[in-house]
Amino acid sequence: MTTPVPEPHQVREAAESFGVDAARYDRTRPSYPDEMIGRIAAAAPGPDLLDVGCGTGISSRRFAAAGCRVLGLDADSRMAAFAEREGTEVEVGRFEEWDARGRTFDAVAAAQTWHWVEPVTGAVKAAELLRPRGILAAVWNVAQPPPDLSRAFAEASREAMPPQLAQLLAGANVEKSAMDGYRPMFETAAAGIRSSGRFTEPEEWRTTWEREYTRDQWLDQLPTSGIFTRLPRTQLDPLLAAVGAVIDAAGGRFTAEYTTVAVTAVRA
Repeated sequence: MTTPVPEPHQVREAAESFGVDAARYDRTRPSYPDEMIGRIAAAAPGPDLLDVGCGTGISSRRFAAAGCRVLGLDADSRMAAFAEREGTEVEVGRFEEWDARGRTFDAVAAAQTWHWVEPVTGAVKAAELLRPRGILAAVWNVAQPPPDLSRAFAEASREAMPPQLAQLLAGANVEKSAMDGYRPMFETAAAGIRSSGRFTEPEEWRTTWEREYTRDQWLDQLPTSGIFTRLPRTQLDPLLAAVGAVIDAAGGRFTAEYTTVAVTAVRA
């Protein structure tokens, strides 16, 4: 009998593992394009923005540069401490349980984090925190390496992973695009917003861009992703070596196509 794969918000311990190396996370994770950040800031009725799951403040700093007054919120005190050192005001807590102490906002944003929030409870909480016509924006960066490289990464990862993790990938379709993989997150976010009954019909905003990676840059960011944050070095090092060999065979560098997607809705 196949064990159902849990939704991301049901494994919150994974979300709260990123602080194991906050400096690496901040150094290697991609930022967010001016076009998307500016569009969200312009759609809000005022400058006050709550950044849910702000992490090390990558998105918070971008929103601040666009003219927002940002309060960050993160469940991981290590990530929050890093963000504060970089100039973002941060409070520690899980969004669904966080006490805003009567404060309200013009925008609630979540960059690369809304899938860790229970979708309906999160949407209801966001509506309670938003001022009239305030905007909720759940944002994701979707990276797509060249297709042949993506297939080679998947195969190399399966071979290098310990058996229990390799089993999770056993049924994966290596032909599936990164966007296909993220699509359930967008749909779950939109469904949660609709179910809350507190927002206008969700919209999906997109912008595309590119980033070139060297072998070392790609391997530097890989341990900050998903299940890799909790792998011991004895399991992580063979995986990094396998992926590195793929990049070496491709010339030592490659360009990833990024699509930044925001699922947005206005408080009704």
